[in-house]
Amino acid sequence: MSKILYVQTSGLDTPERLYAPFILGMTAQAMDVEASIFFMIKGITAMKKGEAEKIKIGSFPSLKEVIDQALASGVKMYICEQSTQLLGMARGDFIPEAKIAGAGTLNDLALDADSTISF
Repeated sequence: MSKILYVQTSGLDTPERLYAPFILGMTAQAMDVEASIFFMIKGITAMKKGEAEKIKIGSFPSLKEVIDQALASGVKMYICEQSTQLLGMARGDFIPEAKIAGAGTLNDLALDADSTISF
């Protein structure tokens, strides 16, 4: 099975950039491509409990709804542990479906992926 990795560095301060990895991830899963999203730097802010419900742009569903759809489709999600320390956020601040992971995991995901896209 092919694999694709999306790296999300944009956060709540640029909400228009938050939808893309979830929509693309769901599309990849529908194409039988294993999709993972790695959130780092400000990207981790979108994974904080209660924040995605506050984001809704235009006629799109809320970011929370899109995240839930992506999870249901099988998209894997990772939160950068070093970024949590950088931004002073506790490990328990994030949605439980996303796994806290280190730099080695990002490197492994990138090396295993057939393609990597960053936002």
